[in-house]
Amino acid sequence: MNADMAMATALAQEVVAGSAGLANVDILLCPPYPYLFAVGKALEGSACQLGAQDVDRHDRGAFTGQVGASMLLDSGCSHVIVGHSERRTLYHETNALVAEKTGAALDSGLVPILCIGETRREREEGIARKVVSSQIQAVTDPLGIDAFRRVVIAYEPVWAIGTGLTATPGQAQEIHRHIRRELAGLDEGIAAGCRILYGGSMKPDNAQELVAQPDIDGGLIGGASLNARDFLGICRAASQ
Repeated sequence: MNADMAMATALAQEVVAGSAGLANVDILLCPPYPYLFAVGKALEGSACQLGAQDVDRHDRGAFTGQVGASMLLDSGCSHVIVGHSERRTLYHETNALVAEKTGAALDSGLVPILCIGETRREREEGIARKVVSSQIQAVTDPLGIDAFRRVVIAYEPVWAIGTGLTATPGQAQEIHRHIRRELAGLDEGIAAGCRILYGGSMKPDNAQELVAQPDIDGGLIGGASLNARDFLGICRAASQ
């Protein structure tokens, strides 16, 4: 719930202009629902893609206030974020509900960006790997490992979101490697091809070292996405 129409559109235009010619990087912008159309127009003719920040588990029907996957697809979206830590924490979304949303996105043709990650307490208790494993299993159990041919994973250490704290490249790589091994236990080929993004206070000054890790394939950018210069700095780091 950031920006207004003018700011969202201006940010998109700056990203389009600043990312022209960047190689080896895919760029996705996920504005709030009311700005999807305006940002989508700003992205027309560019390589940047459009996504949404959430989706309902139902596609259509009497669910006032909710937005279905086919509506997002019809609005020009190619991707949608599901299970963001704020959704899990503030709105009590369960692993089961996140799995339903993931399935709804896949059924519509959208690419879900599945967010997983541990809290500070869970990390301090030494159960971070167990937590992310359970979040992955909650999706593979009902949908099967084949779903991850199209699902993108975003690892969010909850303790590093909006706090200014960042997992060290080594800490982030450790969990990313664990996630890939969890998938490999079901299908090595799918595990190798699955994109796993890091989503914990990535900035221009730490992005290059993070994305240089063997199992970190990109970033899910929060605060830095509200500043075109910072966001483009991350994009340039990723392109290298």
